[in-house]
Amino acid sequence: MESKRLVSLGDSFTEGVGDDDPAAPNGVRGWADRVAEQLAAREPDFRYANLAIRGKLMGQVLAEQLEPALAMAPDLVTLYAGGNDLMRPKVDIDALMADYEVAVEKIRATGARLVLFTGVDGVEDALFRKMRGRVAIYNEFVRAIAVRHGALLVDMWAMRQLRDRRFWAPDRLHLNALGHAEIAIAVLTALGVDHPLTATELGPRDVLSPAQRRAENLRWAQEHALPWVRRRLRGESSGDTLAPKRPALEPVSSAPLPR
Repeated sequence: MESKRLVSLGDSFTEGVGDDDPAAPNGVRGWADRVAEQLAAREPDFRYANLAIRGKLMGQVLAEQLEPALAMAPDLVTLYAGGNDLMRPKVDIDALMADYEVAVEKIRATGARLVLFTGVDGVEDALFRKMRGRVAIYNEFVRAIAVRHGALLVDMWAMRQLRDRRFWAPDRLHLNALGHAEIAIAVLTALGVDHPLTATELGPRDVLSPAQRRAENLRWAQEHALPWVRRRLRGESSGDTLAPKRPALEPVSSAPLPR
């Protein structure tokens, strides 16, 4: 089934943060752009919008992006939200996912195909390992909702390669270009779309000494964790001054060389 109108909803994951591209809107490319490029190569009338903005909580994604997305009458929608909620000190996952399911039901009622995502397993990172239980509960909700409403699912929890930090940007919160390419491949596979993208084989990881790990963690805390905490204390978000990178359905340039 060919798609002609793709609308992507969400936060930094879908906006493409971590996959820097000065020539792209908001300065980032990301997996959704990669998917759109491949779909556009197959369908001359293909159009793509991306309403995702970094830092958004699920309530904000649903309140600000859902109705504008449905107004575009897409035949394909991607939705990921909730990751920022899970990082907050307190979160009511049951209430969060009740709102999520209402949104999923609205999207599927239009007849559009819908792609959902589980969260990544952060077991190998000391900080995100503490969130593992929350993410696992979130994921079980997502899986059940996908089944109930006939949505496609990209199970990032099962993508073991994403446990490797070499697929992540220096802030450890966002995928880098390699990581976004892995997600694009997974989405295209879920859609049953043939494509030229290939998974990255990185080989063995470097073995760091305890001193090297401490130095790396300290540098990360100073450069990325502390600024993030300060923004939270001030009630600020990295996306407060940003607009969606592709607010309307528009044609997509022919697919660049895979990377």
